[in-house]
Amino acid sequence: MYQPAFPLTRDLARKAYQAGLDAIAAGETEFDFAAVPAVDSTAVATLVGWQRAALRRGVVLAFIHVPDNLQSLMDLYGVGHALPRADLPHH
Repeated sequence: MYQPAFPLTRDLARKAYQAGLDAIAAGETEFDFAAVPAVDSTAVATLVGWQRAALRRGVVLAFIHVPDNLQSLMDLYGVGHALPRADLPHH
């Protein structure tokens, strides 16, 4: 399980994106956001990029402990459905 522990914000977008890609390359498919201290709209693009990279490898990422503000941004941008939450019941 990959557990980023740094802000998913504009200032760290490249670092965050690369760290996630490295985790995907290492076989991680579950991303736990419990330790992420802050997010902004850049986080949505980062998650979408990670999911696309995973799909190219033939896997789907699952996200857990997504902060409410990040979930709100995902819903606002209309991508919440494309970013599966492992910690919510499936419909």
